[in-house]
Formats: sequence, structure tokens, C-alpha cells
Amino acid sequence: MSQSELVAPRQHASTGPASPELPEPSHAERARTLISLVAVATLSTISRKHPGFPFGSLMPFALDAAARPIFLISNMAMHTQNLKNDPKCSLFVAQPSVDGDPLGAARATLIGHTEPVPAHDLASVRETYLARHENSRYWVDFSDFNFFRLQPVDLYYVGGFGVMGWVDAHEYETAAPDPLAASAPNILAHMNADHVDSMILLARMHPRLEATEVTMTSVDRLGFFLRLKTADGMKGARINFLHEVAAPEEARKVFVEMVRQARQQVEARHDSD
Repeated sequence: MSQSELVAPRQHASTGPASPELPEPSHAERARTLISLVAVATLSTISRKHPGFPFGSLMPFALDAAARPIFLISNMAMHTQNLKNDPKCSLFVAQPSVDGDPLGAARATLIGHTEPVPAHDLASVRETYLARHENSRYWVDFSDFNFFRLQPVDLYYVGGFGVMGWVDAHEYETAAPDPLAASAPNILAHMNADHVDSMILLARMHPRLEATEVTMTSVDRLGFFLRLKTADGMKGARINFLHEVAAPEEARKVFVEMVRQARQQVEARHDSD
């Protein structure tokens, strides 16, 4: 996938003038990242007892190399009986809320068909699943448990308020998780605990917003989002890195350089005044 395919504009809810769109990871990359980080989701199957009605189940899962969800489920489970009757289903995956607002958190719905894993794939699927769900070793060899796999047909991604769109299944399968995904919670915690003043400065210089409070709500290889308390109410802003980063240490260095440049700009303005 080309860089232009991985970076796509997102839609943002706004009540003011349109701000310039900054490069961001595509919906496909964001969905791939989200689903790679979550281990339990909601599987909705089509009820055999009540035809046409969805039946929701809590479902631990892992991902194979093509980012297809893998389930280890019992023949006695209602969702398994439903799938054997009709393989059509959906899997709803949600990110834990960062700032206490669940509707502002990212989530994705995969729509597809879930069927038993073929015999020639069982060894690799078993290894992948147990690496994600170690406790499953206690029942993985029970005769009534079997591996199933969801083949996505389409996906719908929601990244928060006003950020949503359909994702082509092939684009999702070929996208790569964001390189900062695993370290993002630590980055957010560190920035929000120790560098609020620096983020207020960056908000003043980049989106030119004056804020009294700020929270970093997400970070990715191209930049980060801030939630800001201003005189005009709560606002959201994206600030891009000076260049793409691939590791937490690289992100830290870019943060430091951006703050240094912002302080220099402030000092230059004071000198000119």
C-alpha cells in the first residue's frame, strides 16, 4: 500500500470555519490498529431460535496474519449453533475511553462470515490464539471446542465525534498497525501528567488556540490530538509531527524539538515587540 493510500483526510465535526486538513492515518490503518489492541469484543450472530434477530455474545479473539478474527468456541454455545445455521455475523470492537466519554472513543464493526478454520490452518491458528489468550490452554483440547475465523466482507470505523466511514475489507487486511499503538497509553499518561504547559504552548502556536487546560487524547505515527478547554468552550485540535515517527523514543525527540521551536517563536515575537 502506498503512502498516499495510508494517509487520508478525516471528517471532523465543526461549528466554525473549516481548518486545513492535516495528514492522518487512514480509516483502514486506524481500524487495523484498534482491532490489534483489543482482545475481547461483541460477536453478533443471527439467531436460530428467532430468525432474523441478532444475538450478541462476549467474544475473546485473536488475529491471524491477514487480520482476520479467530475464535475458540464450544459447540454448546448459542453463538456457535447460530453460526452453523447461518455464518453471517458482525464483530463490534471498542477502544476503552481515554477521557471518560465513551462516544468519543474509537470503535469498529466487522461484517462478514465466520466458519470453522480449515485443518491445514489449525496449527498456526492455535499458536496465534494461545499467544493472545494463555488461559485457553485449559480447554483448547476439549472435544467440543473448535476454532472459527471471521472473513470480513466490510468494516465500519468510528474514530469519535464526526469521524466515521466504511473501510474496504482488503484495505483493512493489508494495512499495518500504527507503530506507536502499543506504547500510546504510556505516552498519553506521561504527556498528560508532566507536559501540560508544553501542550498548551504547542496549541497556541499550531492551531492557534488559547487554552487553560489540555489533554492529549491520541497519538499516532503522524501526530496527535488534543482536547482543549478554551474561553469559547471545549475544542479539539490535531497537531502533526515534524516528520513521521516509528518508535516512542523518536516521538519523544520530535516532541522536544517542536516545543523548542515553539518557544523560539514566542521569544522572537517578544523581541520584535
